[in-house]
Amino acid sequence: MQRRSFIKNGGLLGATLMLTKLPSFAADIAADVAYPVVRTTKRNFTSTAIERAITEFDKNVKDRELAWLFNNCFPNTLDTTVTFTEKDGKPDTYVITGDIDAMWLRDSSAQVYPYLHFIKEDKKLQQLVAGVINHQVGCVLKDPYANAFYDDPDKVGEWAKDETRMQPGIHERKWEIDSLCYPIRLAYKYWKTTGNNTPFDARWKSAIELTLKTFKEQQRKTSQGPYSFQRKTAWATDGVPMNGYGYPVKPNGLICSAFRPSDDATIYMYLVPSNFFAVVSLRHAAEMVSAISKDAALAAQLSALALEVENALKKNAIITHPVYGKIYAYEVNGYGSYNLMDDANVPSLLGLPYLDAVSVTDPIYQNTRRLLLSSNNPFFFKGSAGEGIGGPHAGRDMIWPLGIIMRGLTSTSDAEIKKCIALLKNSNAGTGFMHESFHKNDVKHFSRPWFAWANTLFGEFLWETYKSKPQLLA
Repeated sequence: MQRRSFIKNGGLLGATLMLTKLPSFAADIAADVAYPVVRTTKRNFTSTAIERAITEFDKNVKDRELAWLFNNCFPNTLDTTVTFTEKDGKPDTYVITGDIDAMWLRDSSAQVYPYLHFIKEDKKLQQLVAGVINHQVGCVLKDPYANAFYDDPDKVGEWAKDETRMQPGIHERKWEIDSLCYPIRLAYKYWKTTGNNTPFDARWKSAIELTLKTFKEQQRKTSQGPYSFQRKTAWATDGVPMNGYGYPVKPNGLICSAFRPSDDATIYMYLVPSNFFAVVSLRHAAEMVSAISKDAALAAQLSALALEVENALKKNAIITHPVYGKIYAYEVNGYGSYNLMDDANVPSLLGLPYLDAVSVTDPIYQNTRRLLLSSNNPFFFKGSAGEGIGGPHAGRDMIWPLGIIMRGLTSTSDAEIKKCIALLKNSNAGTGFMHESFHKNDVKHFSRPWFAWANTLFGEFLWETYKSKPQLLA
């Protein structure tokens, strides 16, 4: 994601890959000693519903370290990353990722999504989420190809000299399919949970229309489209080849994505998990436009594109592996080339059921899953401190808690879920929080101590397990 761009250019946490060594007192905490208070008392936002959930979890889960981690991690987005205000008479919520003062469409959606389970019992929390939806609409209308924005519309940031159509107020302009999918996912779940149509006005509909237009442009059926991106950098994954348009693709109905959800450039631009996510998002948008906006024509266009992409995935995204049989490729180009791997960032192949993109029992998904959680995935790392999926962004041998969380959330095996919880508990290394990544042989060697997405998603995983299979937390 955004991490490397910040880390390698200095800022709060240093000018190199931020691999932090813990203070000795944190590493020496024993299981039978009270865990230190690490949750901030100067909180940006407090939800009564979330506080009740923390109290309930603490009361009923006997594992003191898990209770401590839930207390710290689940509210971390609310505690530290949200700015909740009102603009033009509407709630407005700006959400940073943690140690970077910018709002990613992806991260901001994913960070507040786990709270949707609680918004019916907390009107203030419901307003906060509505504010995220409203703010995201403004971002999409400003530039549907940008992935991250500042709260200040006039701010010029560190990537202002990128060779793309940059403008003030944009932190970074990396085109990623999932950047337009995540706001729809958040909006759809909010609507289904509350039945409240208030955020879904004419501006919201315009953002949906612009999303549809952008997706169609990036099918690249007649031209390369209006988007290109180049950056003067030593980091290969920050650059897009072929004058910023990427390597050629053969049009087949899939949507091109210049970057992955890791903010790393794709190799083959038909990024399969993101295209799966687009199918789900387009159908959700169609349902909302039909029911709320009463625009049957727009709904039909959204549904038609969803069907086209779905059929293209069936024809182009499935390959036959000599060991695993039929599996999903991570990237394809329409010419027969494909990339077999997975990245911890979501949408990932591993996380497709979490996004409702495929059934967890889908045989092709299960075949794919077996490959992804093996040495045949070049970014599956296993060492003395743990095992899990990483990615190019944090480098070799660095395991991402996001990948372990997603493994647990998509597992049908009690033993595997318990294993994921144990791995994650161990990975906090005495800090009380999740991190971007940790070294496979040393959990004290980690990147980004303040990464709210991983914290909140871990909280969601623990809460879901507590509600459905509490015995696994014993």
